[in-house]
Amino acid sequence: MKKDETKLVKNESIDLLYQDACQLIENARSNAVRSVDFCRVQMYWNLGKRIFEEEQQGKERADYGKYIIKNLSKRLKPEYGSGFSVRQLEQSRQFYRTYPIANTVRSQLNWSQYRRLIQIEDPNKREYYELESVNNAWTARETERQINSMLYERLLMSNDKESVLAVARKQRIPENPTEVIKEPVVLEFLGLPSKVSYYEKDLEDAIRFHLTEFMLELGKGFSFVDRQKRIMLEEEEFFVDLVFYNRLLRCFVIIETKTGKLTHQNLGQLQMYVNYYDRIEKLPDENPTIGILLCTQKNDTLVRMTLPEDNKTILASEYKLYLPTTEQLVKEIDTVKKLAKQKRKKKN
Repeated sequence: MKKDETKLVKNESIDLLYQDACQLIENARSNAVRSVDFCRVQMYWNLGKRIFEEEQQGKERADYGKYIIKNLSKRLKPEYGSGFSVRQLEQSRQFYRTYPIANTVRSQLNWSQYRRLIQIEDPNKREYYELESVNNAWTARETERQINSMLYERLLMSNDKESVLAVARKQRIPENPTEVIKEPVVLEFLGLPSKVSYYEKDLEDAIRFHLTEFMLELGKGFSFVDRQKRIMLEEEEFFVDLVFYNRLLRCFVIIETKTGKLTHQNLGQLQMYVNYYDRIEKLPDENPTIGILLCTQKNDTLVRMTLPEDNKTILASEYKLYLPTTEQLVKEIDTVKKLAKQKRKKKN
């Protein structure tokens, strides 16, 4: 072997060693952080247990719980810091009361996530966010964002509670797009102004720059495939906005973005793209391609009249460029539920 070739092999070997070393260091750091986070969770759980036990000893005395927390905080805070304020101690007590069995506390979640989870009164809803935070390795910020955007309620708009929880518990795999696609789709992380006109290219570019957040909002199992996918039909060329693959549904997912209200031409174009992927790109053992049209305003009647009655692969969904308030989302969810109920009645 020549001298230059020997040097090249050595350099490649050192590069590989360097990459492996970096991975080992990053893994060790991540494990150390997770270990510290869980120790903190355990500390607050045990602290909450101790406060609760002390509180029960004097339960016949009015406001005894507030008294002991206030005085305990007064003594702990100067020595150990703001992590032992009255609010934090109240939360630790609530943490223990919500999760009274020690081995149900999950090591994958940190104290910030548990502080948010214990604020959820509905046990099914709380379990859903707890499981999905673990299943998808959400950060505290991502857990907070999904709760604030009412992910659970949006999924319930087109699914029953049992099926939503079964997917989160990994008892079943989603079988149709409505089990993973939400309505509306909330895209506040794109940073686009909600009241100023913008071009579809601006929307697509913003999605590309925030691809991780966009896939998190889309739902479970999405992988990015392509953007502005060029399709040639004889002498004409077309460009598909975004192409994803969903490993749970085992199919391609075509997404077209529109900055205006939905039209039947939009649906026709999307149907053509779906047909192309079904006939050219899809493998025999894969499921039919799904098409999603994201628009600022949709017309459910127009969608119903444009598409076949047995349509299961073309979906139209409105998107929001801001995080709606709870009241706004509840109102929108109620409206969609009423429309779905009316649709079922007409079918019957």
